[in-house]
Amino acid sequence: MIKMKMRYRLLHTISFFSLMLLVSCTKRLDQKPSDGIIREDYWKTKEQVRAAVIGCYGSLLGDPTNSTAALPELLFLWGELRADMLAPSLGTTASQYEIMNVNTTSSNPIINWRPVYRTINYCNTVIDFAPGVLTNDKTFTQEALNAYVAEAKTIRALLYFYLARSFGDVPLKLSATSSDADITDIAKSSRQEVLNQVIADLNSAEPNAPLTYGNVASDKGRITRFTVNTILADVYLWMEKYAEAIAACDKVINSKRFGLIGSSSAWFNTLYRTGNSNEGIFELQFDAQKLNTFYGMFALSSKQFVAANRVMDMVYTTDEVNGLKDIRSDGASVRATDGLIWKYVGKNSQDLIAQSDSYTHWFVYRYADVLLMKAEALAQLSRGQEALDIVNVIRKRADALEGSNTHPDPANVTEVSRFILEERAREFMFEGKRWYDVLRYVKRNNYAQIDFLLDMVTGTVPANTIRATQTKMKDHNSHYFPIFEYELQTNKQLVQNPFYK
Repeated sequence: MIKMKMRYRLLHTISFFSLMLLVSCTKRLDQKPSDGIIREDYWKTKEQVRAAVIGCYGSLLGDPTNSTAALPELLFLWGELRADMLAPSLGTTASQYEIMNVNTTSSNPIINWRPVYRTINYCNTVIDFAPGVLTNDKTFTQEALNAYVAEAKTIRALLYFYLARSFGDVPLKLSATSSDADITDIAKSSRQEVLNQVIADLNSAEPNAPLTYGNVASDKGRITRFTVNTILADVYLWMEKYAEAIAACDKVINSKRFGLIGSSSAWFNTLYRTGNSNEGIFELQFDAQKLNTFYGMFALSSKQFVAANRVMDMVYTTDEVNGLKDIRSDGASVRATDGLIWKYVGKNSQDLIAQSDSYTHWFVYRYADVLLMKAEALAQLSRGQEALDIVNVIRKRADALEGSNTHPDPANVTEVSRFILEERAREFMFEGKRWYDVLRYVKRNNYAQIDFLLDMVTGTVPANTIRATQTKMKDHNSHYFPIFEYELQTNKQLVQNPFYK
């Protein structure tokens, strides 16, 4: 464990300083033509390529040179604010209320996609300029180059997948620019075009991505072939390509490299607090040198959010008679006594960590996600019993209560799909997935389940705005964010998303 922690901290230290190097390089680019600076001053050795790739991961954690939000915080807000598992608290900001109440405006800073495009530009820089190092450093191999480019393409694909699900049509920036924030004069591409590029990047990366880096921290904190397969499954599921989603899931499952962490007294610590467990597929790695920002969001007296009442009452349910509980509920996702969001601030099932120890990872994908994605795809192909068999594996691990079991008819696609949706809520509570899961469920088959979304908002918005909010939600364009006003001002080819014009 000590050796693993040392490797983990070394990886983060490299990441931090690589990011600083890239930022420094970007600032100098403003003084001369970008192509000349990038080619002449930096891209000379394989060590520089590695540093640039590690810098892409560092950018995911947040840029130390400015105040823009760290991506995990942004992805949490994008994936949870519009859903039904959060409730406001003393520290909830006006911007957060605005989105929770389905009243988002283009001036809301939470919809500023700049941190995402900053990291995309780092990835583009690697993709564009790393190949040139082959001629400068004869010790740099084609195999190593292909692996590094695969990492960059996968990170880029993942971020465009988030953008497409959050904003719909977005600028598709595929080449490096002198400033990581520069997307001037790029028109939006359609959602379909963006998703097609995501699939192309992932298919290109898949055969070249490493199977292992030789240590646990890197295998969980960097892109592997199994990360690529997992993202592909998620994208195919979103695109309603169910056979392809199952095939991608099976590549991860059949590798036998992952498993569920069993129910035990050490379950929470192993899976969440320590991280990098056998269940982890891709985790953004925080540590004592780079704290996450979740402590202030969830644990302080001025915390921004608590769990909605329905989390314990309706999602996990309770069993006061027998004293049983779903292990994912009280003392894992939430502290039942006061609704405190526990997953990122608990030391174990009972004790709160100190703010200086706020380095629980951000879980992009876990093995449970692969299993439940496969179950969802199976359900859509009318293979309901196979889907339910997988869900029951997840539920058995979690000691799920009978009160949360709706006993869907295996032959009823709608019932099985709804059961899987709610099981995903239990499994991935506060992991930034709920809104995307709901939207995927609702938009399927030409919004056949739009009533689910209309019912959901009745419990999340003020009573006097329910009817107006439901009217908004009937417009499918309202399910995507507006473009941030600064982007409209600086990129004249952009047009506002239809619902917000």
